[in-house]
Amino acid sequence: MMRRKKGADLKQMSTENKPNIIFFMTDQQRWDCIGRYNSHIKTPTLDRLADQGIVYSQAVCQAPMCVPSRSSMMLGYYPSQLGVRTNHGGLYDESRLPADPLPELMRKAGYQTAGFGKTHWNHGFMNQDPPTRGFEVRAVGLARDSGHYEQNAVMMGDVEPEGLRAYSEETRHFGSGEENADGYIGCTSQVPMQHHRDGWVAEQCLKFVDDGIDPDRPLFLYLSFLKPHAGFNVPQEFEDWYDINAIPDFPEPPWTDETNTHLSASDEINDYSRKAYLDKREVWEQMTPLERRRTTLRYWANCSWLDHYFGRVLDKLETQGRLDNTLIVFVSDHGEMLGERRYRFSKYCLYDSSVRVPMILSGSYIPESKRGSTDDRPAELVDLVPTLSEAAGLPRNPQLPGLDLLGEPQRLGTFCEFHGKGGIAHSAPALMWRKKDWKLILYIPGAIGDAIGRVDQLRGELYFLKEDPKEWHNVYEDDRHAAIRERMTAELLMHLACVWAKGPQFYDRHGLEALH
Repeated sequence: MMRRKKGADLKQMSTENKPNIIFFMTDQQRWDCIGRYNSHIKTPTLDRLADQGIVYSQAVCQAPMCVPSRSSMMLGYYPSQLGVRTNHGGLYDESRLPADPLPELMRKAGYQTAGFGKTHWNHGFMNQDPPTRGFEVRAVGLARDSGHYEQNAVMMGDVEPEGLRAYSEETRHFGSGEENADGYIGCTSQVPMQHHRDGWVAEQCLKFVDDGIDPDRPLFLYLSFLKPHAGFNVPQEFEDWYDINAIPDFPEPPWTDETNTHLSASDEINDYSRKAYLDKREVWEQMTPLERRRTTLRYWANCSWLDHYFGRVLDKLETQGRLDNTLIVFVSDHGEMLGERRYRFSKYCLYDSSVRVPMILSGSYIPESKRGSTDDRPAELVDLVPTLSEAAGLPRNPQLPGLDLLGEPQRLGTFCEFHGKGGIAHSAPALMWRKKDWKLILYIPGAIGDAIGRVDQLRGELYFLKEDPKEWHNVYEDDRHAAIRERMTAELLMHLACVWAKGPQFYDRHGLEALH
């Protein structure tokens, strides 16, 4: 494996024998929504990647929502290290980024960088001409005035306005983020697939693979979809893949209302969030089981549709010989509750269906001895920057909390943080420390404003995942589990202390004047 010589100019680095890196991503796809874990769901492309690679069964995101999770993944730092804690945040000042984003790292390593679809940097809301942050070729399936414009990117709203208008019309009653009750009920889409935002992005990617690849450089190709995130308007072809009578119902907990949890504390401080939950719950309580299954069917069908596009891209790359030396990544930014815990939808909590993510590393770059395997060690999205940097021959950034997923050293558990849904009332933080069999959540009720003076109000949740995978039975106050509770609390504390001691050190990147 090629390594960069110390002090070498990145622009002069040899690209010989560097693997192509193909990065596939979805939005809000549950960890168990790949065929490897769920025999009901049809994802033949991801199943093939799993058979030819490594599935990281314990992978988690670092924040259960799009913007902080994706910012964390792309820069390699935890959300609080970046100061991006909710979807209302973002890193807007390019001169103040604590590290190069992943596409820029790949560009400096000599890769041709092409990005298609969602990044959700949020930097377009504050900058007139926000850069692509390392992508040389860029296409975004949104309108120029959406806040997600990137300089020199091809925008769907510019070149396919009628298609985008048809999609927007079909989903206009789905509410903010397409996540109201109608958005989760969904519909059989009447919009042609190529006029969906994801369909258009996929077609742009396929055209690039046909005639845009530079044969003299290794390729970093990023294809990121907006679905299976709600709304659930799905093409008929993929709805027909599923028999609604064969879809199992989600089990519901023995209790009626969420109490004494970080999620109930978040509800108490955010009236909008709680109302949105109660509105959907009222609708779902009046549904028949068959009607509820329709939502699951459409969610799964969207996963199958995107899987189909991943397969088309891989088939084209294979015919060109581009997979002969390739590392393929598949991941999602966070999960989806999909009606669990008394008809909870979306994410915005630290339970497994929200924080666990599907993660696969595959391709010819993976040693033959590891292909088709499952890695049960703790894994985080922040591990992708160190892993891909190693593959690209870049030096490891010692300030990052992530680890090389293909290496040996591993952490004791996985971390995730939740600061409420954002907006005006920021919740005091809830922190998760997860092992394969146990999960600890620590939180303080109320807003962040006066939380420093209320740390004695610390509350907790502790779940024995081996026997309670749905996290229904909180044993935090059970003295029989005091030893594991105290040990996990100490591990979480020292893990964060070590992470923050490492970085980011802004003066290393921007000079001492950055401290003033």
